[in-house]
Amino acid sequence: MKAFDYLLVKDPQYFCDNRMEAHSDHVYYRDGNEMQTAVQDGTETSFRYSLNGLWKFHYARNYKSAVQGFEKEDYCCYDWDDIHVPAHIQMEGYDAPQYANVQYPWEGHEEIYPGQIPERFNPVASYVKYFTVPEHMKGKRLFISFQGAESGLALWLNGAFVGYSEDSFTPSEFELTDYLKDGQNKLAAQVFKWTSSSWCEDQDFFRFSGIYRDVYLYTVPDTHAYDLQIRAIPEENLDVADLEIKVKTWGKGSIVFRLEKDGECVLEEKKSLTEAGNEEANAEPFYYIQKTNSSKTVQNSFVWKINNPKLWSAEDPQLYDLTIELYDEAGTIQEMIPQKVGFRRFEMKNGIMTLNGKRIVFKGVNRHEFSSVSGRHVSEEELRKDLRIMKQNNINAIRTCHYPDTSLIYQLCDEYGIYMIDETNLESHGSWDVAEFTKDYTHVVPHNKPEWLDMMLDRANSMYQRDKNHPAILIWSCGNESFGGKDIYEMSQLFRKNDPTRLVHYEGLFHDRSYNDTSDMESQMYPSVEAIKEFLAKDDSKPFICCEYTHAMGNSCGAMHKYTDLTDTEPKYQGGFIWDYIDQSIYKKDRYGKEFQAYGGDFGERPTDYNFSGNGIAYGGDREPSPKMQEVKFNYQNITAEVTADTVKVINKNLFVNTNTFDCKVTLAKNGKVIRTEALETAVEPLSEEEYKLPFEKAEAAGEYTITVSFHLKEEEIWAPAGHEIAFGQYVYQVKEDVPDGKSDSAETVITAEKDVCVSDAFVKKPQIIRSTHNIGVRGEHFEVMFSVLNGGLVSYKYAGKEMIEAIPKPNFWRAPTDNDCGNLMQMRYAQWKIASMYLSHKEYRKGAYGPSNLPQAEETDHSVKVTFTYLMPTTPASECQLTYEVFGDGKVKTTLTYDPVKELGDMPEFGVIFKFNADYNNVQWYGLGEAETYADRKKGAKLGIYQNKIVDNIARYMVPQECGAKEEVRWAKVTDRKGRGMYFEMDGESMMFSALPYTPHEMENAMHPYELPQIHYTVVRVAKGQMGIGGDDSWGAYTHQEYLLNADGKMEFSFSFKGI
Repeated sequence: MKAFDYLLVKDPQYFCDNRMEAHSDHVYYRDGNEMQTAVQDGTETSFRYSLNGLWKFHYARNYKSAVQGFEKEDYCCYDWDDIHVPAHIQMEGYDAPQYANVQYPWEGHEEIYPGQIPERFNPVASYVKYFTVPEHMKGKRLFISFQGAESGLALWLNGAFVGYSEDSFTPSEFELTDYLKDGQNKLAAQVFKWTSSSWCEDQDFFRFSGIYRDVYLYTVPDTHAYDLQIRAIPEENLDVADLEIKVKTWGKGSIVFRLEKDGECVLEEKKSLTEAGNEEANAEPFYYIQKTNSSKTVQNSFVWKINNPKLWSAEDPQLYDLTIELYDEAGTIQEMIPQKVGFRRFEMKNGIMTLNGKRIVFKGVNRHEFSSVSGRHVSEEELRKDLRIMKQNNINAIRTCHYPDTSLIYQLCDEYGIYMIDETNLESHGSWDVAEFTKDYTHVVPHNKPEWLDMMLDRANSMYQRDKNHPAILIWSCGNESFGGKDIYEMSQLFRKNDPTRLVHYEGLFHDRSYNDTSDMESQMYPSVEAIKEFLAKDDSKPFICCEYTHAMGNSCGAMHKYTDLTDTEPKYQGGFIWDYIDQSIYKKDRYGKEFQAYGGDFGERPTDYNFSGNGIAYGGDREPSPKMQEVKFNYQNITAEVTADTVKVINKNLFVNTNTFDCKVTLAKNGKVIRTEALETAVEPLSEEEYKLPFEKAEAAGEYTITVSFHLKEEEIWAPAGHEIAFGQYVYQVKEDVPDGKSDSAETVITAEKDVCVSDAFVKKPQIIRSTHNIGVRGEHFEVMFSVLNGGLVSYKYAGKEMIEAIPKPNFWRAPTDNDCGNLMQMRYAQWKIASMYLSHKEYRKGAYGPSNLPQAEETDHSVKVTFTYLMPTTPASECQLTYEVFGDGKVKTTLTYDPVKELGDMPEFGVIFKFNADYNNVQWYGLGEAETYADRKKGAKLGIYQNKIVDNIARYMVPQECGAKEEVRWAKVTDRKGRGMYFEMDGESMMFSALPYTPHEMENAMHPYELPQIHYTVVRVAKGQMGIGGDDSWGAYTHQEYLLNADGKMEFSFSFKGI
């Protein structure tokens, strides 16, 4: 009897032993009734028996500590711990989740190289499941399927070694028939955290281990389809399609095919199963198959012509229902197989990727399989939520990064309409990131090393065989960030030889061009738009995609529109995939029992890459969209509406869908309030544009007008209700007030919330000034303002007898650094402005702390009182700024910040004023861009309107607290208590950046987790001329684009007004 040899686990040439040959992911049922019930109610096929549930479990830190001989029949495991399967052991209380990006998780602990594995700490999970073969399975051939076990699995049944398998992300199946006995059977498995293949599983993710996908026993009928290959490819003119089906079968008999579309039969035919398929079909395409337990099947091939097929695309995912029935020689039904079929033609035409003849643009996202509850075991509910949110936000493509996902996602992408790059389980980033510069490729894997080739081909084949029948998959990917070389080229050739109907992708060529034909397209990560243009100017032999771009770490995705705009102007640039979909964070409790989203390092694991695990456009935990999604949705929309005061040009970027499949709505708002909504009939053909007259004339009454043209679903889809908005365009214009003396007043005077707020009327009495030694008071009918000579600022603003100010308002030049800021060392580059914001003072310390130079300047005008403070900023070289308050008789205070730039200091993160109010003022309403936060370089997807929320809602749930909640182009805003009383802010001539949060930028910056933020005591308002953009080309060095920085070349001045309400 063959025995398992642990010493082989470190050998890259030992990756499967007695494992069944990989096959398609089809499911077969006993008969039509069972199939019908399964489709309707989600029940399982009776050919399967689930082993999910509780298993007996033993954890050991390494192989030496594992229980030797536990697999033997007479070794009793009943007193072992219980563990849930499927689950990562690190999510069940054993070992700890460890997040690492490039570095290998054992670095700094053990000095090892490829061909070796860690020995001191390399957790071994020993599992035991006692089972009895179900009655209906007795006497049949019996198999077991592990859908995913990380990273190596050894299996025994009743003490006999059954087999071994690596590749954490594709099924490992074994035949158990010869090892079974009557009554109770003892199934034993050992899962090793790190094996030889772990050198090629260095993805940017949490490192887990264990049996984390479904496990089930299955049997087969006497006549059985072991593998299906379905190709539904239209001819070039798209009028006729070839439906080609290859079936690998066991047993004799006949086969019936029935193809239906919307309940109508398109094809029905019965064929005999030959005992031996034709030679060519039965030949194994590659030698590596011999490593597995050959299925000894017979292949039968069938081809039909289908006229006028309805074509599948993400825009219109038309699917046909194929049913395959297998009968034995007596004519008795053996099994029924339901399969969805999508007809589509994906190919390279004249150097452009086309789908059904049209140039495709990938509006994609990378998606790690991740759940904050259960790691890489994602529930169906979580998965469906992800896909719904993607479709709702115009995402049309997924790259499975960087491994094949669980099978369900492929079925759902077929159904929902989402293109896929299916990626092989391969990343060896930590083996070559330094070698790229040293040119010492000794330890780079797989590279050109023959001992790694079979493992690579096996991984590619396992993914291909399982997933090959899904129309959603357009591209096979050889893996991620694994340098170049012959082994990966051979993987690409495996895909091409097996499947000429799809293209092959690999990005690593960027670092090693020795096998440039590995990838059919040029694929790069995080190039700037300029770099893409420069590359294509030199070499446009292949189309170009960004397999990763707009790195969405924390508050990010600034200037994303530059990339999406490029797809409109550069035909060879065919889109990209955002990094990435969801934050990899895990539920954990702080020391006071409050749950939070934990990231790398929070489990005491080292080495780690900390919060680099959080790059999602969706939050971890509840999987809700983050504020970045607003911009993604707009940049990815397929319909552009270019609106003017009385027309709209509709540009339909859909490849296959007319705009008349959507409702079009036109709304007119005056000063933020909607006054009219009309329907507009449009019928713009795909890839066409047309101009339409709006259903109302340009307004004549004074005010600011906003016209929004939006497109909505007419009917409910599986991913959104009827009425869901899929695209919009907006136009804003002002009609100025006619002033009697012929002068035109500024339009802004009519943009107000309520007429009595902040509009200083000439009839209001001039306020009274009270000059004292230490204070200057200004009093009006309902208010009182006090400026402190001693403390250098506005110390009191009482409105209707209530004190509003909690702290002296100060000039502010700082924001809590974003993850991108940290990556590009913004804190070091701009540190002077943090010091200026924290430590500026009215005291001119160089001339004595209480000298005349510290006095505020007070002057009276016909209608107002002006008080100006000069603040010295302890920068190098020293600088100063002035803050002027002009108080009017109605309580309005016009505030002006001025600064004469000191050249050496350059620009600043923000230029404005910071206020502190009591936290009772916990509501904010604003007329500006919304609904989500906006920034100079991330506001294309926002709409101008009136919005409101709670102050605390403006704290985005980024894993590390950082700048968030800003609102661009604000005309007015107010913070109020539950009675509606508080403070009103209004722009003066130019719109402002407005922020209302419970914390100061410095408090936010000091916290590495939300639970480190203090309890809420204040509402902190920042009113600013502007804030630098947030950037996002990458998070490890890319600066904010020049045009989104504040201009500090000349004198800077910013005015706004505030008033109690």
